[in-house]
Amino acid sequence: MSYPSDRYHSEKGEVSASFRPADIPAELTGASGTRTRYLATTASTGGEFGLYQMDMPPRAGGPATHFHKTISESFFILDGTVRLFDGNQWVDAKKGDFLYVPTGGLHAFRNESDEPASFLILFAPGAPREEYFEKVGTVATMTAEERTEFFLKHDTYWTD
Repeated sequence: MSYPSDRYHSEKGEVSASFRPADIPAELTGASGTRTRYLATTASTGGEFGLYQMDMPPRAGGPATHFHKTISESFFILDGTVRLFDGNQWVDAKKGDFLYVPTGGLHAFRNESDEPASFLILFAPGAPREEYFEKVGTVATMTAEERTEFFLKHDTYWTD
């Protein structure tokens, strides 16, 4: 394995980093009380990856088993206990635990505990997941056709 081909061609570096202070409020709070912070979006990384922090209240639940055809998804637990499904079994993931789900890999996650949980989700390459996070709570009001179109648009294929 080797490094990818150069994508930056100058002989000098440039000032282009971006900083996000921890005290910036979450961009989204869902119906369950889950807060989502857009740490690095596809737009801000030029499509390289998307990184999001989810803070779930106790017993917040989570999505059913699904997979993606275009992106991998990784989970890193910051605090609390998150139930992760790796395609074979559910595990109680705790602070410092990590799960990588390759493209096509079955997975699910939820907070079933009586305590809040916080974790990072990394999508690679980047995908515009912000619209998904912002509208997934409205799927119950969509027609079956609209719901199917929404999930196809956002590369989410349910198995349950």
